[in-house]
This record gives sequence, structure tokens and C-alpha cells, in this order.
Amino acid sequence: MRILAVSDLHLDAQHRQTLLNHAREADLVIVAGDLGQRRQGLAEYLGPMEGIAAKTIVVPGNNETEAELRAAIPATVLHGQTTVSNGMCVAGLGGAVPPLPPLPWGSFDLTEDEAAEQLRRAGPADILVSHSPPKGCGDWHSRRGNIGSEAILDYARRVQPKLILCGHVHDSWGWRGTIGTTRVANLGPVPVWFDTDDWEKGSCPA
Repeated sequence: MRILAVSDLHLDAQHRQTLLNHAREADLVIVAGDLGQRRQGLAEYLGPMEGIAAKTIVVPGNNETEAELRAAIPATVLHGQTTVSNGMCVAGLGGAVPPLPPLPWGSFDLTEDEAAEQLRRAGPADILVSHSPPKGCGDWHSRRGNIGSEAILDYARRVQPKLILCGHVHDSWGWRGTIGTTRVANLGPVPVWFDTDDWEKGSCPA
């Protein structure tokens, strides 16, 4: 399976078109949150993406909620849930974890406890798509230091998914690393390819 993955499009028309141009070659498209900007513009922006919605998995970022995403595009929206695509189990977690400093437009944030509960609901997976990165992994912010999630880091250590795809921290776009055997990628808005043909499948609960 060929996966095309991005994050943090933030209503950018050029990045959307680049994604659409590459998506025709993908078996699965993953967007790790922040398609909108400050909880606005989502439905209009996602309209041109309806043609790839059937093979797209998205999680909400902190610039949109799960409900807003579901209303805007008929893609698979994951937040505390899993789905199976081509035999691969994919779990999703949206929002900023931990919460950002208060923002006037109402950022969609989760506490570490709330994130841990959503990850328990989702259960084991081959791929975790989380808007926020794990603590210490692709989460370096130029003013605030490491702002990733302890709950996502704990999930990675316990479950050891094959891949964690995240975004959120713009200063760390392009970061790559590992947690044990788990590969971690902070994506950013430039499309990134992953090939799962050599992966062992079947991490979903029976």
C-alpha cells in the first residue's frame, strides 16, 4: 500500500493542489490535522478534495474539531477510533495535546488525561495518526521548547505501532526519528510517501 501523508495545510490552495496532484497515485491519503485556520474556511477549502475523500483518513487539528471535519468532507475522520485500510489498522487522535495557551478563537485542545482516554478507546494499531507529536519527538518549538504529548509517547512505547504520523509543531516539520521500533514523522504540508508492502499486518484487536 502506498500512503501519501501531509499535515497543517491551513487553507493553503497551493498545498491542496499539490496534494491532489499526487493523490491519484496513492492507495491511502492521510492528513494529520489543521486543514482549516482558526476554525474558519473549512467547508469551502475541502470542497475540491471530495474526489479523494473515499481513500482519505483525517484527524482534526487544533484549528478544527471532529464535528467540523465530518460536516465538511465525507472522508474517514478519526478521533479516538480506528479503521482498517488494505489490511492496515489506523488509529487517530486529534487536537493539540497538551493544551496551547488560551487563544481567542477557541483552539481544539486536549489534556494529557483526555488524550490518554481517547488512545485507550482507539486501542492498538499499525499506524497512529495524531495531530500532536509525542513528547521529545518532532515537537521542538522555537519559543516553548518541547511541546509534544506524554500520552502519545506512552502509547508509542506500549503499543509500538509501526508508524506515527503527526504535525502541529511547524518548527519541526520534516523531523524523522524512532521510539523503539516505531518510526515517527512530523509531516508538514509537503506530501510525504510511505510504502507498507513489506509490513506485517494485523495489529487491530480481534
